[in-house]
Amino acid sequence: MKLKAPALTTQIFIGLALGIFVGWLSPQVGMASSPGADIFLHLIKTIIAPLVFSTLVVGIAGGHGHGDNSLSANSQGAFSVGRVGLKCLIYFELITTFALIVGLVVVNVCQPGAGINLSALNAGEAQELLAKKPSAGDLITHIFPTSIIDSMARGDVLQIVVFTIIFALGVKAARATQIVDLCQSLAEVMFKYTGYVMKVAPLGVACAMASTVGKHGLLVLFSLGKLVGTLYLALAIFIIGILVPVALLAKVPLKRFAAAVKEPFLIAFSTTSSEAALPKALQNMEALGVPRPIVSFVLPLGYTFNLDGTTLYLSLAAVFVAQAAGVHMPIEKQILMLLTLMLTSKGVAAVPRASLVILAGTLATFDLPLAGVALILGVDTLMDMARTSVNVLGNCLASVVMARWEGVFEEKEIQPQVEPAAATLV
Repeated sequence: MKLKAPALTTQIFIGLALGIFVGWLSPQVGMASSPGADIFLHLIKTIIAPLVFSTLVVGIAGGHGHGDNSLSANSQGAFSVGRVGLKCLIYFELITTFALIVGLVVVNVCQPGAGINLSALNAGEAQELLAKKPSAGDLITHIFPTSIIDSMARGDVLQIVVFTIIFALGVKAARATQIVDLCQSLAEVMFKYTGYVMKVAPLGVACAMASTVGKHGLLVLFSLGKLVGTLYLALAIFIIGILVPVALLAKVPLKRFAAAVKEPFLIAFSTTSSEAALPKALQNMEALGVPRPIVSFVLPLGYTFNLDGTTLYLSLAAVFVAQAAGVHMPIEKQILMLLTLMLTSKGVAAVPRASLVILAGTLATFDLPLAGVALILGVDTLMDMARTSVNVLGNCLASVVMARWEGVFEEKEIQPQVEPAAATLV
């Protein structure tokens, strides 16, 4: 008798629940399973560089005569980097500004830091994070790679995008159709490769959750509950109050979009890694109807300039520390902080432990105690799950909005991408 295997989303949910159970039942087994999560993340990272490179080259240099990779008959064939890039930056700035505002409003209403004493906390780790904060010049310089091999080895998505755009423009100018054809074939191979790696996603998710719960215990889900609850509430308000209206305004098919985004959303939530969700997000947004040139340009760019969940968290966390320290921040100072975060949060993807580094820098700028970072570290994993998954959700929506704005969104039904060998259980 043949039975259909559960959908990948169902398998990921099962892995999520199983990981929590194993980590709670046997913390040592949970912590010992961390290599399984690392292996999954390593496999994912092998996908990102060749997939982003190949799809962007085809999208920019392909033009007419490359099938699905030209945007449409009325888009003048070749993908316009300048036009779409400008639209992306305008959209990203608007949405992240709304995210910052939502964070400020919710933290002022809920007051999660009221009554907390920071005096007993050690600010040593926060000082170390602050030392890692790069200058504005460093962030700009970092955009441009010294070696594309090094950028690919480190998985620096923005550097890969910058190199690929310039390379693709050269390919287009030289009319090097052989390179375009090679990249077209490479892209197809990498999407197949992604399909194979996604087969172990439920196992990777289970190991990641088991390791997290085994290391921190279930108390990580409850300690500093008011702060965590405030962040989740703010993110829910942002999704319902900002992203959903944007989707409705852009005439995004909500049911089909939700079906397409749920897998990358869950992968990001359970692994706290936007990179882990990128290949599946690229695949599913294209299946939804976003042309490959658009999705392969917008999603990687959004990983630096459109981190909705992270920017919301930064404004909320900074005011939380002020409340916990008993420091009154007048509204004009909060607005100044918001404007500062609008700029500093754009470099967040280029820094290890990015959000905490930017938070430490913001606290220092506004004379707030760095000991607040030590307080947040205890529940940062749980908050990281939420903000990372919202980052992925926001970038997936951005790709559909850009396709609508360009007039090239194709109405498609989501087809389950299952290999024949995995489609049945005997």
